[in-house]
Amino acid sequence: MDSDIKHLINFRQSLHQNPELSGNEEFTAEALKRTIIRFHPDDIIDNIGGYGVAFIFKAKADGPTIMFRAEMDALPIHELNDLDYASRADGVGHQCGHDGHMAIMVGIAERISKNRPTKGKIVLLFQPSEETGDGAQAVIDDPNFYRISPDLCFSMHNIPGFPEGSIILKNQTFTAASQGLIVKLNGKTSHAAEPEKGISPAIAMAKIIECIHEIPEKQYLFNDFVLATVVHARLGERTFGTAPGQAEILITLRSYDDADIDILIEHTKSAIHLISNHERLEVNISFTDIYPSTQNNPKLVSMVSDITKKLKYKLITLEKPFPWAEDFAQFSQKFKSVMFGLGAGEDHPKLHNADYNFPDEIIPYGINVYDEIYKELLTK
Repeated sequence: MDSDIKHLINFRQSLHQNPELSGNEEFTAEALKRTIIRFHPDDIIDNIGGYGVAFIFKAKADGPTIMFRAEMDALPIHELNDLDYASRADGVGHQCGHDGHMAIMVGIAERISKNRPTKGKIVLLFQPSEETGDGAQAVIDDPNFYRISPDLCFSMHNIPGFPEGSIILKNQTFTAASQGLIVKLNGKTSHAAEPEKGISPAIAMAKIIECIHEIPEKQYLFNDFVLATVVHARLGERTFGTAPGQAEILITLRSYDDADIDILIEHTKSAIHLISNHERLEVNISFTDIYPSTQNNPKLVSMVSDITKKLKYKLITLEKPFPWAEDFAQFSQKFKSVMFGLGAGEDHPKLHNADYNFPDEIIPYGINVYDEIYKELLTK
């Protein structure tokens, strides 16, 4: 274990042991404040967008405002790892690696404290509620966001399946747009012996699920990749004496192109209404977990690419965006931004797997890339 980052590994593992779900990151925020206060930031914004916290280091001379962002929240996943620092929270775990992202940001805070900006200011934002898609927009909507108002935004995410410490980049779309649909079908219950006296949503439910999978196959409708995934379905109650009167279907829609997701939504809604009307059902459709696509600024991509080569790290340029969504997209839609990937190992367990654990070995790679970005923009 590298003695230079032993304290960061200990910090990461403490966060791993005490994960908190989106909107509940109180312990995490306090741990960050207790740790980073030692590096004497010039300003701290507390409770931004929820339990979010931002640490600001300012120069006396004017210059750009740079924001580095890390996520704070964990997932409702029961960890299967046999670790000394395994999650203490029942059914909650850092199976996306946000604990590691925060440790990297603590490392860059320490670097900045020893080499403070000569112009402008840098904001280290620890953002809550990334996993629900609410956090970034909540931060932007917070009255205190004016104290950040970034000119440039940066974020990174560890990505299993790529060589350890590699840097993964792509111009324009980096991660897909995504929206969650909640479909509620309402008919009328009846005795199971007299189903004809009720209005069951069972047939409609089956037709909708089949139709949802067929819409993305109509490629002539779309510019690029789209995907519709039924993630949950529930019909009636667990009783053998009653024919169902209600059903619920949860669907995730994804696309690389923001325009495509609008087309996908309209065709999905149209199909649901058509089937429901035919089956004499009332239908209610609502939306949740709304993520636009993450858009990378080509000039910032070029800068991170040059830094990667300078550090002699392996550079991987993607041909296609990642199909998962990220709420850093909300920043990228409003400010010049770049999100890059940090390889977690080619054989590493995948994100959101119950046996995933952030690899501490890649912490220095993240710190060094951020440090070079910081020095390039605020110390020269």
